[in-house]
Amino acid sequence: MVSLLAKTEYGVPRVVARVNHPKNEWLFNESWGVDVAVSTPRLMSALVEEAVSVGDLVRLLRFSHGEASLVELTMPDDAALVGTRIGDVAWPPNTALVTIIRGARVLIPDPQHVLTGGDELLFVAAPDREPQLQELLSPRTSSGGSR
Repeated sequence: MVSLLAKTEYGVPRVVARVNHPKNEWLFNESWGVDVAVSTPRLMSALVEEAVSVGDLVRLLRFSHGEASLVELTMPDDAALVGTRIGDVAWPPNTALVTIIRGARVLIPDPQHVLTGGDELLFVAAPDREPQLQELLSPRTSSGGSR
């Protein structure tokens, strides 16, 4: 209700709302004046899941406008693309590598950067492309991406 009032009565151009309970997430949409909904429980569960799952694609955030999500994957040491330059990777359509977290460093992706095991990769991706991205970044033992 506060979001709707902010939008309609006070002319707030962009409303970001925090979702405290996952069952109420459906309420936080454009018809209630919310431009971006940030789900604390979803973020927390995604972070816990990410902490225990190297090599698995984890959806951190779904953008309310358009069909895109912020997804993260920590590269396993035996991933197919370890040692490959970013510019040499045929990324799936509708995906964008946003940043690489390597240790304490945050890297803006450059075509010359070489992917290493332990890199945390953050992507903006269409949900239907997530399985392709997961396969591309999977360990060498699977049928996933090769150099």
